Amino acid sequence: MPTVPVKRKEAAEPGETIEERFRRLVSVWRAETAYVSSSSELVGHPAFREIVGMGAPVIPLLLRESENRTGHWHRALREITGADPVSPADRGNVDRAAEAWLRWGKEKGYEW
Repeated sequence: MPTVPVKRKEAAEPGETIEERFRRLVSVWRAETAYVSSSSELVGHPAFREIVGMGAPVIPLLLRESENRTGHWHRALREITGADPVSPADRGNVDRAAEAWLRWGKEKGYEW
């Protein structure tokens, strides 16, 4: 089974906005996990961990990604917010999890 390469922490580039840093980390994460099927490896990847570490400012960016169904962003949202709007019946269903988080985001007044 291939392993995910462990990268050093992705430091912010000088003058980089939060969104630029987020986009760069998402690109690294996608490139380095393209063939990874383990969800624990996906969310344990250093770029994913760094995104989570960016905290509340990336919530709208994560909601936008969730709207486009591009990853396990519901797990990052849960870690950042402490909320979990996904019903037990929908656990493991990435599309349903994304829908629940998008409803949550709208209810909380987020715009993305």
